[in-house]
Amino acid sequence: METELWLTRIFNDNLAGLGNSLLSLVGMPGQPRPWANFITMQILVVAFLVIVFAILRGRLSYDRPGKLQHIFELIYEFVHGQTEDQMGHSGGKYMTYFATIFIFILFCNLIGLIPGFEAPTMNPSVPAGCAILTFLYYNGVGIRANGALKYAAHFAGPVWWLAPLMIPIEIVSHLARPLSLTIRLYANMFAGEKLTMVFLSLTYLFVPAAFMGLHFFVALLQAYIFMLLTMIYVGGATAHDH
Repeated sequence: METELWLTRIFNDNLAGLGNSLLSLVGMPGQPRPWANFITMQILVVAFLVIVFAILRGRLSYDRPGKLQHIFELIYEFVHGQTEDQMGHSGGKYMTYFATIFIFILFCNLIGLIPGFEAPTMNPSVPAGCAILTFLYYNGVGIRANGALKYAAHFAGPVWWLAPLMIPIEIVSHLARPLSLTIRLYANMFAGEKLTMVFLSLTYLFVPAAFMGLHFFVALLQAYIFMLLTMIYVGGATAHDH
């Protein structure tokens, strides 16, 4: 059983009724303490991002941009550059999703570096949710860009007589993508979080700082890889040259 974080304890002590109401909406039975750590950590991340973007919106300036604006302009330029590299000029219309998934996963990964919190992405439910959403998104935009029949024809391969072989392969390949995205993000964040905690419990000098730096790098890398694979999937789904 996982250790209940202080924020989760507050939710369970004061908002258990709300938690059970939400569980009943998805057909799950009520529990004495319905809030889990990964849920409260996601709520905290979303609340933090909403506040940050509300502050950023009020401080946007063309002539005198502040530090916060500079940071998010760098993120925008990075995501825009990656989108151009992977999809060309046609990828601009999908940048909103790419940036959203990148920022959300990045902050979910990094919150575990703060004492008293843990990364929600070290619970398989969170990477699985992001992976399923990405799966639905790239198939949805693929159908919208090409039409249902032409998009389905992508699964048949380059020549018609290969269709009986290619269709099962393509279906299995696409169904494996959410699993691959989930395992990659979950396994890396779970291992990184546990490794950092082990070294923090052994010593508080120098060595933990090195592993926290490594954990920061892994958090950034995994958010980038998830976004990059999403771009590749969207690019393949919306291509018109098949």
